[in-house]
Amino acid sequence: MIPNVLSIAGTDPSGGAGIQADLKTFSALGAYGTTVITALVAQNTHGVHSVHQPPAEFITAQLDNLFEDVHIDAAKVGMLGNAEVVRAVADGLRRHAPHYLVVDPVMVATSGDRLLASDAVTALITELLPLADLVTPNLPEAADLLGEAEATDEATMLDQLYLLGELCPGVLLKGGHLAGPDSVDLLLLDGEVTRLSAPRVQTRNTHGSGCTLSAAITALRPQRADWYSAVLEAKEYLTCALLAADQLDVGSGHGPQHHFYAWWPQQGGASVHSPLS
Repeated sequence: MIPNVLSIAGTDPSGGAGIQADLKTFSALGAYGTTVITALVAQNTHGVHSVHQPPAEFITAQLDNLFEDVHIDAAKVGMLGNAEVVRAVADGLRRHAPHYLVVDPVMVATSGDRLLASDAVTALITELLPLADLVTPNLPEAADLLGEAEATDEATMLDQLYLLGELCPGVLLKGGHLAGPDSVDLLLLDGEVTRLSAPRVQTRNTHGSGCTLSAAITALRPQRADWYSAVLEAKEYLTCALLAADQLDVGSGHGPQHHFYAWWPQQGGASVHSPLS
């Protein structure tokens, strides 16, 4: 049975992040995508111009109407914007209780634009993270959640991983902001830590990579035996999408990954193979 999965997030007109990236990822990985839109974002590959926040009541209506009709196997939460929306989404998820829930705490865009109001961080921690199975922050987001300085080495990453584990039982702490030839993530599941390393892909097309990874995990979890398998395969998918990203010509800033690298004709005749395989 093809799983139905849900993205609760904001939009991206350039197609590289948010709802648009999530739907592409779901489709690429064999899941049927549904959406609840939390914010309308005017942005491109250079940054965010403005954000229109729908009323929390409308977001609740989207959630309730969807769950009344469609069985949702897994859901992910991305950009929420403000505390009122965080609480509305958390209330809806408590009522409807999807079997698997991934929270990608979207706080700051690749461009540096803030996407979650500072006063909403507490609501995210107290209302939403206790409902999640897995939270997927990058290093700046982890620092924001913990009220600490951003980690600059793996030892500090590990310390922050355990602290995040007190907020959510599963944590994928993404270390892409660290320097070095490899990109190292730390995965905490059932009290066990796994170090996940991949060669750093040299491309400027990194816009929406966090959205894509969390969406990939969400799509794969109902299709795989456990969280570890879903995370590992999602990372491999993202790595391949990054390796193929320069085949696209989308904008002059930070462009998107190539979500359909395995399905579209390869430019130059070269196939993409993940270094993780």
